[in-house]
Amino acid sequence: MTIEYPVTDAVRHAMAVSLRGCSELLPQSEWQKKLARSAARGVPLRVKLGLDPTAPDIHIGHTVVLNKLRQLQDLGHTVIFLIGDFTSMIGDPSGRNATRPPLTREQIEANAQTYYKQASLVLDPDQTEVRYNSEWSDPLGARGMIELAAKYTVARMLERDDFTNRIKAATPISVHELLYPLMQGYDSVALKSDLELGGTDQKFNLLVGRTLQAEYGQEPQCILTMPLLEGLDGIEKMSKSKGNCIGITEPADQMFAKLLSISDDMMWRYFQLLSFLSEVEISKLQQEVRAGRNPKEAKVLLAREITTRFHSAAAADAAELDFHTRARGGVPDEIAELTLRGAPLGIGALLKLSNLAASGSEALRLVEQSGVRVDGSVVSDKGLKLGRGIYVVQVGKRKFARITLET
Repeated sequence: MTIEYPVTDAVRHAMAVSLRGCSELLPQSEWQKKLARSAARGVPLRVKLGLDPTAPDIHIGHTVVLNKLRQLQDLGHTVIFLIGDFTSMIGDPSGRNATRPPLTREQIEANAQTYYKQASLVLDPDQTEVRYNSEWSDPLGARGMIELAAKYTVARMLERDDFTNRIKAATPISVHELLYPLMQGYDSVALKSDLELGGTDQKFNLLVGRTLQAEYGQEPQCILTMPLLEGLDGIEKMSKSKGNCIGITEPADQMFAKLLSISDDMMWRYFQLLSFLSEVEISKLQQEVRAGRNPKEAKVLLAREITTRFHSAAAADAAELDFHTRARGGVPDEIAELTLRGAPLGIGALLKLSNLAASGSEALRLVEQSGVRVDGSVVSDKGLKLGRGIYVVQVGKRKFARITLET
């Protein structure tokens, strides 16, 4: 007989917290039942997030899902921060069009040392269960691996878009890559998780976890996916390898300046996925900008919030003062003023249209040579796009323009 637990206001609040900003929560009805049972029994749910230490540092793109984990932690649930030291040796095929080179054990261990320390800037370390999936994956052995592989079919594995696309393109798929979703799914079995979090690119892996838990006689976990945060270029997923990221341990002044460099349109996505402001507060801010408030003021609020979170309020104050000081430094009292339309506008086109560079190619060459500043900050990204707003643009030591960008 199935017991129906009451859906209280506390359960409704927990559902609202779970759903804010997420891409999918599957199945929602099951998660609500788990929450209701947890509230009635006073037993916390087990919420899992796994990250493979494929790089030594965490960037703010990772914190999108870490923030959700912290919100669920604050509701009283048991948070499991899983370091994928075993799965890192396989290499996650998610979003890949080629086999990922596996990392060595030494690389993985070096990266893992910093992962949890940095994640603790978001999570409550005293209330976080830290695990390594080598705990149960190493002892599995060849026999255990064969028994695990027998619980999932090749046909279902090839339903994965990454694999089907590579087959159509005649791109090789190594057998070990088929093991990755199985090993991630087995993590959920070992940890008896009630909910697993991940980016949208992890949906297939998370669903494998549900299937394997059922195969092992466990209640299947629910899955919650969060959007992937675009990087500073506003196009590609934030990634250290693409050079479009903000590391959470970067100096406060660099973090502040990078956040102010995002486009006005992208700013709202950063607010949605990174800010702890309520949805009502963010909506009010958007209305004020639409009504004429300078979007740069909203962007400063975002930069202050994020910089304060990973450094301190004093560091954010100093970073803002430093930014404005550099933005004013060396700027003549009288400079050319012009208005350009077409925002968001790429930095190359902006320099050409404002006659600060003779051509688009020269403009990009100037960026490569660190000869371009926007509001006092050196532009290093040739793909930078500037949204609506007013900018002081400097080329070299003597060329200045105050440019108003409109749509």
